[in-house]
Amino acid sequence: MGTNAAARYLDIVESLAPMVRAAVAENERTRRLSPAVATAMAETGLFRLSTPRVFGGEEVEPLVLYQVVEALSRIDGATGWCLGIGVGLNSVAGLLPAETAQQIYGRDPLVVTAGVFRPMGRAVVTPGGYRVSGQWPLASGCQHSAWLLGGCMVFEDGQQSLRPDGSPLLRMMMFPAADCTILDTWDSGGLRGSGSHDFSVMDVFVPAAYSVSFREQPAQPGPLYALPVVAAAVPGVASVALGIARHAIDIVMDIAGTKIASRARATMDQDVTAQINVARAEALVRAGRSFLHEVAEGAWRTVIAGRALSARQCAMLWLAGTHAADAARQAVELMFVASGSAAVYEKSGLARCMRDVQAMGQHVTLAAGNYGTVGQALLGADISRSVLMALDDRGDR
Repeated sequence: MGTNAAARYLDIVESLAPMVRAAVAENERTRRLSPAVATAMAETGLFRLSTPRVFGGEEVEPLVLYQVVEALSRIDGATGWCLGIGVGLNSVAGLLPAETAQQIYGRDPLVVTAGVFRPMGRAVVTPGGYRVSGQWPLASGCQHSAWLLGGCMVFEDGQQSLRPDGSPLLRMMMFPAADCTILDTWDSGGLRGSGSHDFSVMDVFVPAAYSVSFREQPAQPGPLYALPVVAAAVPGVASVALGIARHAIDIVMDIAGTKIASRARATMDQDVTAQINVARAEALVRAGRSFLHEVAEGAWRTVIAGRALSARQCAMLWLAGTHAADAARQAVELMFVASGSAAVYEKSGLARCMRDVQAMGQHVTLAAGNYGTVGQALLGADISRSVLMALDDRGDR
């Protein structure tokens, strides 16, 4: 099933490639994903890869999702990023109460979700739900999404609500896009086309059924929703970096036979620096991808067997994703150097690859600090309150 589904959606990505390439300049100029591209991605089902089948989604295996995200990112990093984020957030359909998920995802086959997990909002308990105010940064894809999700700290009777272990009680709130204000904040160097603006709400009522905690058991029984949400998202965003790196290698391979390397006074394919850098980049991307897929496949085997992931397995997902993104960044830098002065021109595409992959490395799910937290887990420390586990600590403890 996984192989057939992957082939089907990889064919869809290939069919969209001319449209995606043609929209890159527009995306960079407008700092958002082209509405035509976003609509085409929705109409072909790409945004519904993680939506439960009961609501008309595909509910694909994670490795299928990662391959599709990587393939789209090989064409354009910002477009692939929007897919990875949109698909990851549409998986919330498996966690919400069934009636709520049907209202949001079952009625509109083109629905896309954006949002931010970080608890930047304040949700005050009120009869039937919450009154919510807050502002969330980096909401990639917010301009083509019908629903936005925002992480909140919960307050009741003027006091912050706490869990039994003393940590803050957090919930994710679902807002119709019409209730949100998009703030024009995304003036970035990399991933410009992702439209990662801030959004805000002010004293919006959210019914209790339109909120979710990643610490609760999912409403849908499929194994896809048994994966801890945050840990499962890391390989998805790391796959974007791998796609960008593969794009950079493609660019160099395309020009190697004709571009003169001034340092060697010969074409790049005869230049020792280029030869070495291409080989190193190929090894980095393949190694990062293999490790990522190995760990993701192991996690998937665990959940389809009906077992919860261990803290170590969650940490390994973070490690594999961080390492893959790190390897991809190094590969892009090698391609940039190999291309000499040609790399600095926008028309080469390498400058955009460099900006995009560097921007990705600033994301919390891929940041270098993850290595330290994973090292703590491997050495037996308690990481339950780390950024890796704070939002979603479901699993075997």
